Amino acid sequence: MTVALRWLRRPPVAFAVDAVLVTAFAAAGRASHAESSAVAGALGTAWPFLVGTIVGWALVRLRAKDWPLGVGPGITVWFATLVLGMLLRRVTGGGTAATFVVVAGVVLALLLVGWRAVVALPGSPARRVPFE
Repeated sequence: MTVALRWLRRPPVAFAVDAVLVTAFAAAGRASHAESSAVAGALGTAWPFLVGTIVGWALVRLRAKDWPLGVGPGITVWFATLVLGMLLRRVTGGGTAATFVVVAGVVLALLLVGWRAVVALPGSPARRVPFE
């Protein structure tokens, strides 16, 4: 587990984790509504949020000159993912009901900020040993 946690400190791995979590969020939402075409549908639902995730990563990288691996920068990634995801859904005719926005906000916060918080916990192997 120590090696796995340390891998999360590598920007390409951390970005992949965010992308997988956002896609899983979309897939779970589609499954909870019994919508068809699982893979294509999940990607169709996820793409606005994935664009938001990319923009969040870019904002942190450009403004802080660092990668969004910590909790604070993770909040920026979460906010960009949620806001841009909802805006793109609205523009492209997707649903943005208030309950969906609230649920998406909470779930995406737990996913995108949550894994960063676990890695940042005192005593976490990812904090104790730098990746080499």
